[in-house]
Amino acid sequence: MSVRNNGDFRERIRRNFARQAAMETIGAELTRVEHGVVEIELPFDFKLTQQHGILHAGVISAALDSACGFAAYSVIDVDASILTIEFKVNLMSPGRGERFLFRGEITKPGSNIIVADGRGYAIGDGPAKLIASMTGTMMVVRGREGITG
Repeated sequence: MSVRNNGDFRERIRRNFARQAAMETIGAELTRVEHGVVEIELPFDFKLTQQHGILHAGVISAALDSACGFAAYSVIDVDASILTIEFKVNLMSPGRGERFLFRGEITKPGSNIIVADGRGYAIGDGPAKLIASMTGTMMVVRGREGITG
């Protein structure tokens, strides 16, 4: 993966993450920011569950989308931004745990389109359990009013 003129991508990702009201609403925190990899964690909260008391698929999808989107931020130029244009989530196991970890990793960087893969894990007693995977396509945005990096 080549490094573009992405300046201090870690600070830019932290700043943009702090602007995401959705992540604040679900109690998510940014826990790892590296070139091509971002991790987001959140504690279990009953308010984020569906009728069976497990983490709602929408919450899982939102966290995976953000992890993948911010991983894409780490490989773009400073004058660009990211918008998700497509994703698919596979839910593999019920979202039961004390905490959840969502990791986004760049699969294919590009100057216009970036592909990222995400994995969601439930953390509790014992080893982390894979609960979901995502493949997402992100569009690199430049010069569009109201969308800045």
